[in-house]
Amino acid sequence: MRIGVRKSVRRSRWGVSIVVVALALAATGCGLGGDGEPAAVTYAEAKASGSIKVGFANESPWAYLGPDGELTGYAPTVARAVLGKLGIDKIEGVVTDFDGLIDGVRANNYGFVAAGMFINPKRCQSSAFAIPDYQVGSAFLVPEGNPRKIDRFEDITRENVRIATLGGAVENGYAESAGVPSGLIEPMAKQDDILRAVEAGDVYGAALLDVTSAWLVRQNPEAKLETTPSFQFGDKPAVGTFNFRLDDTEFRDDFNRELRALHESGEWLKLVEPFGLTAANEPDPTSTTEQYCIA
Repeated sequence: MRIGVRKSVRRSRWGVSIVVVALALAATGCGLGGDGEPAAVTYAEAKASGSIKVGFANESPWAYLGPDGELTGYAPTVARAVLGKLGIDKIEGVVTDFDGLIDGVRANNYGFVAAGMFINPKRCQSSAFAIPDYQVGSAFLVPEGNPRKIDRFEDITRENVRIATLGGAVENGYAESAGVPSGLIEPMAKQDDILRAVEAGDVYGAALLDVTSAWLVRQNPEAKLETTPSFQFGDKPAVGTFNFRLDDTEFRDDFNRELRALHESGEWLKLVEPFGLTAANEPDPTSTTEQYCIA
């Protein structure tokens, strides 16, 4: 299943302009539904046409454009497998800044969000999440050797260093809960900006998901960065998944059924391993979306 890209708001890590990629894909007819029609934004339309738009944030390894202009990553790969079971074989990706993804699905810009977004009470007020699909910890992307010894959020205050975060991501709340002064946290709109800022020394490091931090180190050896050991912030692992409009109950229930089957069969792990997720990222099968929606 090919995945096209509809909207341009940033540049990819490989220096390829997304708008150029979008034009190239449009020329080949990618990202369109059957008979060249635009992909659907509702479940009913998607089942009829076999194609749907999905929102993503171009953040590796979760959902991002590869060097060939194809949308790849954990979320699109799992979404392909689930949607294929529902008779939806084509996806059109709509790239959106991370903190605008929920607003985008509510505005019917796409059918659901495939970006590996964490479930939390605030987001549950305006978005319907699927079952927990993965669990991760936190880590810091830092210069090799980590000379300032930043391993926890409390260390940021002690060392008085500036740390980048992704705008709208949970790390901003973690920093606030840990009492980090707001002036030491610099939210950025794009993962590319974070990587460049740490590499250039504009900020000391970045607070990210442990999988993201490890992925960036592996993919950018010339940057001379490392990732700190993973740690858990709070009393339970952070979990992420796909999310839908609040009234898309049928879509979410059908999606959940096939997503659960992927985990039970072991197919999920085979799908996500190329993107740095392992058996340790399998969520507790007894965990529920409702548990994470409660403050």
